Amino acid sequence: MTDGPLILVTNDDGIFAPGLQALAEELDRVGRVVVVAPDRDKSAASHSLTMQRPLRVKKLSVGRYSTDGTPTDCVILAVGKILGETPKLVVSGINPGPNLCDDVSYSGTVSAAIEGTMLGIPSFAVSLACEEPCDYGSAARFAGQLAGMILGQGLPPDTLLNVNVPEGSIAEIAGIKFTRQGRRKYEGAIMETRDPWGREHFWIGGGIPVWDKGEDTDAQAVKDGYISITPLHLDRTNYGALDYLSKGWADPFRAGEDQS
Repeated sequence: MTDGPLILVTNDDGIFAPGLQALAEELDRVGRVVVVAPDRDKSAASHSLTMQRPLRVKKLSVGRYSTDGTPTDCVILAVGKILGETPKLVVSGINPGPNLCDDVSYSGTVSAAIEGTMLGIPSFAVSLACEEPCDYGSAARFAGQLAGMILGQGLPPDTLLNVNVPEGSIAEIAGIKFTRQGRRKYEGAIMETRDPWGREHFWIGGGIPVWDKGEDTDAQAVKDGYISITPLHLDRTNYGALDYLSKGWADPFRAGEDQS
């Protein structure tokens, strides 16, 4: 689309990732899409910034740029330098594989949407629970619908959406559920290996996921065939714990009191 609201699209899988291409093509029906994405795979980059070296930006074509930084770098560079105006929406994805539960903390896909939200721009991340080769059609179409709704209605303050789509056609998807972020850990996620000289190495990744059992979680919704939409808030303060600590722990730590 040559006019309409400006939409920034990014990801953590790299500028040539098929999920990014599918997302950009679908969002082009909704507004003016500009893609700014890493020049290579930056999965699990979390919300990291590149501060030890300068960043390079390469214009590949009209409205399509790559950088040698992280997903967070991409959003900062796009909004601060590349676009020339503040986008109305930031969309990150489509990630090949889900970003559920505690994986949100590691996800570069989600972190790009976090950065957009920190900059005051409505943002969401979208992932597809698939094993490659993935068919991104359903996830892209849903992302387009969601983008239109957010552009029309906005989002609550300091809130982004983490969207996970189950694999399958639109007809096969059971529906949509608004969910909370679940918990997940991995068993056997660290592998011991040795190089040709017998030196020990450790490889983090894989393992067997162990999910929590909450029926209202993002993981359970996707497992049951639903699209999961989880609102994430920038304020990570545990207000219950804040109240507990303020009431129960304040006296022993009074300023100037001798703790010996």
